[in-house]
Amino acid sequence: MLNTASAHTADGLPEALNAAQDLLEPNVLRHPDKVAIVDSRGSCAYGILFDRVQRMADAFARLGVRRDQRVLLSLLDTRDFPSVFLGAIWAGVIPVPLNTLLTTDDYRWILHNSGAVAVFVSGDLAEKWAPVAAEEPHVRFVSSEGGPWIDLEALLAGAEPQHAPARTHRDDVAFWLYTSGSTGRPKGAMHIHASMRLVANLYGLGTAGIGPDDVVLSIAKQFFAYGLGNSLIFPLAAGATVVLVRERAFPAEISAALIVHRVSVLFGVPTFFANWLAHPGCPDREQLPSLRLATSAGEALPVHLCNAFRDRFGVDVIDGLGSTEMLHIFVSQRNGEVRAGCTGRVVDGYEVRLVDDQERTVEPGEMGNLQVKGPTAAIGYWRNRQKSVGTFRGLWTVTGDNYVMDAEGWLTYAGRADDMLKVGGIYVSPIEVEEALASHPDVLEAAVVGDVDGDDLVKPRAYVVLHDGAVPGEALIATLQAWAKARLAPFKYPRWIDFVDELPKTATGKIQRFRLRRDRSG
Repeated sequence: MLNTASAHTADGLPEALNAAQDLLEPNVLRHPDKVAIVDSRGSCAYGILFDRVQRMADAFARLGVRRDQRVLLSLLDTRDFPSVFLGAIWAGVIPVPLNTLLTTDDYRWILHNSGAVAVFVSGDLAEKWAPVAAEEPHVRFVSSEGGPWIDLEALLAGAEPQHAPARTHRDDVAFWLYTSGSTGRPKGAMHIHASMRLVANLYGLGTAGIGPDDVVLSIAKQFFAYGLGNSLIFPLAAGATVVLVRERAFPAEISAALIVHRVSVLFGVPTFFANWLAHPGCPDREQLPSLRLATSAGEALPVHLCNAFRDRFGVDVIDGLGSTEMLHIFVSQRNGEVRAGCTGRVVDGYEVRLVDDQERTVEPGEMGNLQVKGPTAAIGYWRNRQKSVGTFRGLWTVTGDNYVMDAEGWLTYAGRADDMLKVGGIYVSPIEVEEALASHPDVLEAAVVGDVDGDDLVKPRAYVVLHDGAVPGEALIATLQAWAKARLAPFKYPRWIDFVDELPKTATGKIQRFRLRRDRSG
């Protein structure tokens, strides 16, 4: 049971804290038969989820996984994700969720970088992992919903509930989340046990006001920091019900889920909202009488989408800014307090500041680089001291986003401070896309920048210099796009390709992407 006798700290949390126990046990004591999860397999009550988590903790011991060792989660959104994720934390093992859209090479690199000793894979993703599994005979592979390895359900059935959680400290590392880097290689952000409860209190229960009567659905998957909060941390902290969508969020399927399950809180991203509102089967407000709150994050929410959503459903979309490093949203609008085109104001419990290139605070109305201070910051990147020092500067975390703040504290997005793109809420390194294009025999070199589509959402645009003899045209554009898709996660391919004679460069030969962006904007 919860340790109520241990010493408490200034934020009210005990020093002896296991995040899985903290989120699950109160719900099991209050309402074990209440539905915690609705997924593609039906409903899962809190009591059943609790049993699965405790059995998973025992299963880790049977697999030979020891405390503080890493396990990778390459899982689609079903009850298996929280079962494994929370089971690991219960056992003192460190779960590391992975983007299910990555390539085999991405997975291979992360496995080696993390030093993980086990990998949990949804059956639909087994083909991507098969070459890696063949190369790593000492890593234990477990299959969810079909697959060639140890069956997860059989593993749980053969395990005994581990009733006592690992004796963890609030500041112990609980889980990692990989985030993209400017070189294209991801970075493992390490988060502690206390952060799960704190982010729930500050944003999920505080700003968003999620309560036990809510039914929550998130477009972002649980491997994202945004989705992890939306679909796991916040519903469990509130004793609410979450609807998990197993695969990609298609408008028709989401519409049906919202109607059937009477969803009250919808967490989305601008790309989804644009596609959903344009879909002929998009419901009207009479079909969604329970919907009381919609939030958006991952990329800036265009004004016209905010207005179109309100006009259709009579509900505002609450925009917000978060990051993997901070675990979730720390700048947000509020219900009844929305300014279209603004990201919002700082969430209670956090502080922000805007600084110039010399780290001097800028005046209201001036653009500066956004830095944030708060209790949910990661403690650093795994095996990457240089990037850790650059991002985590004392108590302040560098976001890489440029913002303008007015005298009332409202923040408006002004673009990335570096060359990284955010496509559908996911960071994309231009270097990675450029390297994929440059590997084609017709391409001499390439540069990639962000451009906006008809919905004012950012997508990659490539500028390509061809080898002599290559013939530019629509056929080659299609060929290069297919080439990139075959080598990258699908969301990273360039939506537009322009053929140019040369790329703008510095005297030392570095590509000047800012000039391409400037020339494009006129």
